[in-house]
Amino acid sequence: MNAFDFDNTIFHGDSTARFYAYCFTHVPQLWPQIPAQAANALLFALRLRPKQQFKQRMYGFLRRLPDVDRLLEDFWNANIGRIQPWYLAMQRPDDVIISASPEFLLQPAMDRLGIRHMMASRVDRHTGQYDGLNCHGQEKVRRFRERFGDAHVERFYSDSLSDAPMAHLADEAFLVKNDRLTPWPKRGADGGQ
Repeated sequence: MNAFDFDNTIFHGDSTARFYAYCFTHVPQLWPQIPAQAANALLFALRLRPKQQFKQRMYGFLRRLPDVDRLLEDFWNANIGRIQPWYLAMQRPDDVIISASPEFLLQPAMDRLGIRHMMASRVDRHTGQYDGLNCHGQEKVRRFRERFGDAHVERFYSDSLSDAPMAHLADEAFLVKNDRLTPWPKRGADGGQ
């Protein structure tokens, strides 16, 4: 099987950031939250708030959405075309998508693409609360092993060196920048052991 990160890898851009912006653009009731959201982002940028806490506070906007399912449907109608052509040309039935983005956000895209295997951060679509850890770095490996045991990974693709733990599981790994694929840096160059 092949494994892929989602954002900035097979999806052009960051799906969470795009959905967040889409909701604020289409739901004016969210506008009063902008100052609190900006303060949250500033605290994260200054490293005064951990990533998962920042994200959970950010996802608090979900509590104010009138119909999250309709917004998800509309969002993917507008954004499914951002799936990279190189991925569509090589897609296989046993592909695994593993991402830090929320499961509820990615599932509609997986359904449209016919992707059966997806692991992502478990975030409640109505409250923004996490159920477990952000699916990032070593957590991706833990989640992969929990679901697939010792399954063989032929190739892994990601835009981020923070995915080195997953890259080191694969026979081959590729760093993705826009639509360009390059071999993963040798161990040590990416902070790996």
